[in-house]
Amino acid sequence: MSDNTREAAPQELDLNEILRVRREKLKELQDNGMDPFEITRYDKTHNTVEIKDNFETLEGKQVSVAGRLMSKRVMGKASFCHIQDREGQIQSYVARDSIGEEEYKLFKKLDIGDMVGIKGEVFKTKTGETSIHAAEVTLLSKSLLPLPEKFHGLKDTDLRYRQRYVDLIVNPEVRNTFITRSRIIRYIREFLDSKGFIEVETPILNTIAGGASARPFITYHNTLDMQMYLRIAPELYLKRLIVGGLEKVYEIGRNFRNEGMSIKHNPEFTTIELYEAYTDYHGMMDITEDMFVYVCEKVLGTTDITYQGTDLHLGKGWERISMIDAVKKYGNIDFNTIETDEDARAALKAAHIEFEGNPTRGECINIAFEEKVEDNLVQPTFITDYPVEVSPLAKRKPSDPRLTERFEFFIMGREYGNAFSELNDPIDQKGRFLKQVEAREAGDEEAQMMDDDFINALEYAMPPTGGLGIGVDRLVMLLTDSYSIRDVLLFPTMKPLDK
Repeated sequence: MSDNTREAAPQELDLNEILRVRREKLKELQDNGMDPFEITRYDKTHNTVEIKDNFETLEGKQVSVAGRLMSKRVMGKASFCHIQDREGQIQSYVARDSIGEEEYKLFKKLDIGDMVGIKGEVFKTKTGETSIHAAEVTLLSKSLLPLPEKFHGLKDTDLRYRQRYVDLIVNPEVRNTFITRSRIIRYIREFLDSKGFIEVETPILNTIAGGASARPFITYHNTLDMQMYLRIAPELYLKRLIVGGLEKVYEIGRNFRNEGMSIKHNPEFTTIELYEAYTDYHGMMDITEDMFVYVCEKVLGTTDITYQGTDLHLGKGWERISMIDAVKKYGNIDFNTIETDEDARAALKAAHIEFEGNPTRGECINIAFEEKVEDNLVQPTFITDYPVEVSPLAKRKPSDPRLTERFEFFIMGREYGNAFSELNDPIDQKGRFLKQVEAREAGDEEAQMMDDDFINALEYAMPPTGGLGIGVDRLVMLLTDSYSIRDVLLFPTMKPLDK
């Protein structure tokens, strides 16, 4: 191709021809003793943003940067190019008289996508763009595949998720999303550490599936000759640590659930779970609000955000409403006046809410909530006092033992977190586990298993405790205005192309 044109887009040349030419260039370099893959290191002094932000200090001084060649404009004896690193891009002016004739010939043969290092003086062009006047250009690694065409980029979402490495190269907003994700997790840790919590790690390979109602992934341990499960939640291990006296613990980590996939669900996902002795679910509501305020202000500088076109206020003062009152408010069904399972089922039928089997009154409340309430919860809202039937690990409400001291909080109609006043009565807990076992034996693959060791731990006495779990991926979606969970997972679960 001509030195006076940009590199042709992939659709402008036959792809096989592009691949052939790039491999020929590599072979020529290797034959001349300049194999880029033999280079082991390159000493950088700055990243691209540091140079731009500190131009007044660095003007006229030598710097070295390294990154990917994203553009190249050859104009005879001088050229311009742009180098991209993690922080951004910077322009370089490359002249034959500055780097030498042979080196300039090599520079002209570079391809878009090659990894290069540039050393030179910082200056500004006539148009005011901060640039580097190159004294040296070093090829650090050869790109044998072309990047997507410059002006259209990588837009196919399926291909973006499968080839995230290319997505990160050509779509700066994607790179910023994952940098923001890292900052969100860092500030969650910072917030909890400042409150005296200890970060711990618990097993991912479990001998039973427990801590939540979900269908597990099953694996096999050859040496122990036994079936094992990828954890669906770390809850039961973390509460063992409360029994052991650690008092304030948290874990940020992966959970695995063998369930459906959607814009809100991925089979493996990240949560933060925390447990604090001597508090209850009201204390967990306070921590939730405080954590959101802290993280939002650190990451975005405000608690007023826009998500998918809707203005949200994430500052303190979230609405707190019981599940029964929410169903009455949005579904016009008053379960305070309904006492029997039969009357509860009749109320669902009258409201044209479909259900299977013979749900109990508590299960009917939950069904009505999911059908009539969830979509209305746009601004942050705590839904409290869940029925005991759907809350096997939460403490009963003293004022109404049919309900539990549990909340979930919702934003934009989505559940973001779940919390309890933790059940610490080992006799009650064993009874609830037995009901879960009965449901599992009846065919419910999401029902929990009996955990005898956890019961044993509770028999050593667990103090009154509040526990909270928050979906980190959904929080990242919210704070980066991302529509799908796949947009905030570097490598979302994908069906292989040959399937």
